[in-house]
Order: sequence, then C-alpha cells, then structure tokens
Amino acid sequence: MVDLDINQYIDVFVEEAKEHLQSLNDSLLELEKDITNQSFINEIFRIAHTLKGMAGTMGFENMANLTHEMENVLDAVRSEKIILNENIIDIIFECFDVLDYSINVIATTGKEDNNDYGLLIDKLKNILGDNGKPNAQKYQKSQEIGLDQYVLNILDEARKRELSSYKIHIKLNSQCMLKSARAFVIFNTLENLGEIVYSNPPVEDIEDEKFDLDFTIIFISKINEKELKVELNNISEIDTIDIETIIVEENNTEILDRKVEEKSANNLIPQLEKEEKKNVINKDRKVGKTVRVDIDRLDNLMNLVSELIIIKTRMDDLSGSSNKENMTEAIEYLERITTSLHDAVMKVRMVPIEKIFNRFPRMVRDLSKELNKEIRLEMSGEETEVDRTVIDEIGDPLIHIIRNSIDHGIETPENRIKQGKPKEGTVILKAYPDGNNVVIEVIDDGGGINVNEVKEKAISKGIVTEEEAEMFSSEDIVNLLFLPGFSTSEEVSDVSGRGVGLDVVKSKIEAINGSVEIISEINVGTNFIIRIPLTLAIIQALLVNLGEEIYAVPLSSITEITSIKEESIRNIQGQEIILYRGKTIPIVRLNNLMGVETLEEKTEHVVIVVRKGEKQAGLLVDDLIGQQEIVIKPLGKYLSNIKYLSGATILGNGSISLIIDVNSII
Repeated sequence: MVDLDINQYIDVFVEEAKEHLQSLNDSLLELEKDITNQSFINEIFRIAHTLKGMAGTMGFENMANLTHEMENVLDAVRSEKIILNENIIDIIFECFDVLDYSINVIATTGKEDNNDYGLLIDKLKNILGDNGKPNAQKYQKSQEIGLDQYVLNILDEARKRELSSYKIHIKLNSQCMLKSARAFVIFNTLENLGEIVYSNPPVEDIEDEKFDLDFTIIFISKINEKELKVELNNISEIDTIDIETIIVEENNTEILDRKVEEKSANNLIPQLEKEEKKNVINKDRKVGKTVRVDIDRLDNLMNLVSELIIIKTRMDDLSGSSNKENMTEAIEYLERITTSLHDAVMKVRMVPIEKIFNRFPRMVRDLSKELNKEIRLEMSGEETEVDRTVIDEIGDPLIHIIRNSIDHGIETPENRIKQGKPKEGTVILKAYPDGNNVVIEVIDDGGGINVNEVKEKAISKGIVTEEEAEMFSSEDIVNLLFLPGFSTSEEVSDVSGRGVGLDVVKSKIEAINGSVEIISEINVGTNFIIRIPLTLAIIQALLVNLGEEIYAVPLSSITEITSIKEESIRNIQGQEIILYRGKTIPIVRLNNLMGVETLEEKTEHVVIVVRKGEKQAGLLVDDLIGQQEIVIKPLGKYLSNIKYLSGATILGNGSISLIIDVNSII
C-alpha cells in the first residue's frame, strides 16, 4: 500500500479540531453551571475521544496522550467512580487552553510543539488515583481487532441507533478498464444506502487508482445484508463481493468469522454524521483563512459566471457591428450581471460574527474569577454576517472593551448590593446590521464613567489644561479615554492600568473605516457602540469635484444631499454651521481641508450631509459627478497616516480618485 502523506491533511485537521475545541469550551461553561448534567459530561467525553483519535491519526502523540488522560477522567466521572467538582473543571479548562495553544502551533508550523504536557497529565492522573487503573485495559480488545477506537466509537453510535454494521470486501474484474470510476460507482451506491466509515486503501488512494483490484469498506446502514448484496450485484465489473456482519456490543466490538486485517490509522475516514458540514481546504496552507460557504450561494455564483460567458459571446458578435443600440443594451446587461456578481461574491465572503463572539464566554468566566466578581454575559445577534477580513480585525478591540467593562465598569458584589443593584453584574454583547454597516454594542450595568475623575486625571497627566478642560463637553472628556497611555486605574494589574487598550480599540476600528463611541451614565452603566463596514473591498461611493480633482465619499455615510446659500452659513466660535432640519450642524469646506483651490467663488454651495452614529456634518463640494461602485485600494505604508483619507480608487478613465474618510472629519 502506498504511504499516505499526512501533511496534506493538516489544514483539515486544524479546522476540525478548532470546531471541536469550541464545542468543548461551550459544553464546559454549561457544565460549570450544572455539574450534574450528564449530557454535557457525555458531550465533553465524546469530544475528548474524537480529538484523541484525530491526533493519533495525524501522529501528534503529545496531544493524543493528553486527550487520552482527559478521556479516562471523564469516563470515571460518567461512571460515577469520581465526583465532579470545581477543581476537576478547572483542570479540564487548563487542558482546553493547552490544546488550543497546540492547535495554533500546528496551524503555524505544521508540527506539534515539543512540550509533552507532563505536569498537566500528572494532574489528571492524580484525579483518578486508583480509579484510573482499570481504564488502561478498557479498549484492549478493541485494539486487538485492528480498528482504531475512533471508528469503533462510530460503530457504537450506530448500534445505539439500531443500525447494522458491515465489513465489505470487493474485488473488481481483472478486465476493468477504469478502476477508480468503478469504485466511485460502488461508493456512491453505498452512500445512498448508508454511511461509509472506513476504507482500506484510503478513499484518496482509490480515487487516484493507487490500488490493485480489491478494497475493504466498513459500512453502516438500515438495510439488511441480503438487500445490500442485491444492490451491489447490480453493479457491473465486480468479480467478488464478501459481506460480513459486524456485531457490536456495548464497549466491545467483534467481527463474525474472522478479524479485520490490521491497517494503519491513516486509513480512517471519520464521518459520524451524514449532515456534518464539509471542510473548505486551502491548498496553500493558509490555515484560518478559509470560509465555509452555503452551496446555494456557490450555485448562484456559478450561474452568474455563466451569464458573463453568454454576454461575452454576445459582445464578441456585436464587436464588428455598427448597431449602437444593441451594443448599449449589451453593456447595460453586463453592468447588471457584474453588480449581481459583486453581491454574490460579497455574500460568499460573509461569515457570522458568532466566530468572534464564541471566545468571550470563557474570557468573562476567567475574569470574573480573577476579579472576584459575579458577571453574566448575554449575547445576541451572533448570526449577523460581516466580511471575513473585518472578522479578523474586530476581535482584539472587542476583547479590550469587554475587559474594560468588567474591570472598570462592573462593581464588586458588595458595592452593587449597597447601591441596590443585583449582586451579579451583566455585560451585554449584541450585533445587528444597520444599512451598509454592522453595529456591535458592549453594554454593562456598572458604575459608568465618572467625567470629573477623567477630567482631573487628564489635567494631572498634562494632557489638557484646566482652561481647556472647562471648555470641553462631557462627550469630549469621555473621548480622552481613547488617548494613548491614558488610564483611570490607580493600580497596574494583569487586567488594566497600563494605559493600553482603548487607544488600540480606536486605532484598529478606524483602520477598517469604522467608528466607536461611548454613552455612559453614572451608576447606570456604559455602552460602547462600534460601527464597522460590511466589507472592505468594494463600496458604493459618490464622486464629487473639488477644483480640478475628483474625490469619492462613501455612500453609506451620506444621509442627504442639499444646497445652501453662502449667506446662510454662520460662524460661531470659529466653527461654520448651518441650520439643518431644525438643528445646527457643522460645515466642512472640503477644498480647504484637502488643500485644493476652487475654480470660482460661489454664492450657492452643494452640501453632502454625512453622519457618524448620532453626529452629523455638512461637506461643501464644488460639484457632483454621480454614484459609482468603486474598488478600494490602500494608500500604502508611506501614506497610511494621512489624515481624512481612507484609500484611493482607479476610475474608468485610468485616473486616481482619493476616498474621503468621513469618520475622521466628523
């Protein structure tokens, strides 16, 4: 048999392992709330067992050894040989952290780290004491029959569901010309009848015709042996079919008549659930850069590409024609297709924000223990979708904000009781779409932000003078928290006090053209509101003229376009304002901001009303060109710090248009 290159499956392994670890984390958090819940104990045992099988298959011995000891402890808990307590849960959480670290190392290097996790394994063995001894012999007989425990567990699941398990040995006719095609027909027939859980040689080798004429399959189905044989006999070019029924007893698996020939664990094809989602594998080993896509979205994408091919053919036919009307019609059709194609591609890139939210329950649990606070985390809107690139960038800012809410916001249980609040503090994390943006809110019911305390701290640090501080509004003072090095914490701890956090939040969010604002009330709580764009690649924009230059304003930031006369502009304390729908809004002359000379003095101006959250401003431009879909190009590292610009785009005539950063203007 040809040796299998395990390295090519590392991406799949990492992706699948991360899913299992997320389930492990969620189940542990739920188990901690109710340590008597047997279903969570069984689920954690199943995950540990699965991870052990996966690690063993890939040759990651350290991970396999650790999960094996976890499995022993959990089995002892399941069988009530030991009583579950907080200490055991804490140790299993430690195991989770180590496994998570190990998976990240494998994702980065393709190899397991050198740590054998001896100390943690000793902790697990100490839990068991004498109870651990019988477990060493538990799977001895299973190993003797030649199948990995991973497969045996699947067979045990089949037994519980009253399904039949078969070992099928098939030999193809020596005259068979296309072995892999014939094998495909056999596999396809069986998969319509049940589930294939094992193949020798592996299915990849069979597809590549890296086998002689015979192969062995372990198969699970509802049908009986006679019906199975009838179905297989209907397939041509098969020489012999040998079917053996596998009798599966609880915790013991035996095969009638003879043992299954022992093969490498590399032959396993784990498919416990037929409905289980398929892995998206990145061939370039860029682990973590994959996106799982609904098949309907891919079908839609394929249909649109087909339409593109049709219109290309049509335009080729029209290229020699002088019929301008037909060409115009074809171009309009092409425009509709490209717009639809863009929408479809954007949907393919979209992933639920749940991917980020899932990490926070554990973090809140650990912080509440560290700070001796009782905190409940409520999450909603996890299904809200954002661009995959945005997902990668928003994780760290949210971590900082939630840590800030727990440390600075939520009071100690004693103080909360004194204030007439519930002993348990609440942190709410929610996400929801808002036009072309996604809004994420982090709300706590803590003490709120003391504006006077922030002001005094800012004055003492020399950030502002007393005279400047008196001119500041409450909102301006709160925004001082986003300055680098600013912290109201008196003590430096592992959680806060270093002045690093909210400045990182602001810079990271603004780097993806987002915005963050704070709403706070003393003894009521604080609300961090983050607005981020749905996508960073292609946006709708309004092209405008400033002098002889063209600029783009993101359409998602625009609320209205109007015109005003020069005499209606007022100047208050050096700031130009206008009266707009019953309230005053500031005016920004974009030509002055960008250093562009106007071609002529105007008595009437075009005003683009833009917003950032609840704030509004009017941008004065020379003229409007029109709406256009633009591709955002970064300015590069040498121009990345230029104020008021978020990027550039290339127009249809080849000229470059700069994109206005509305968030930095308001």
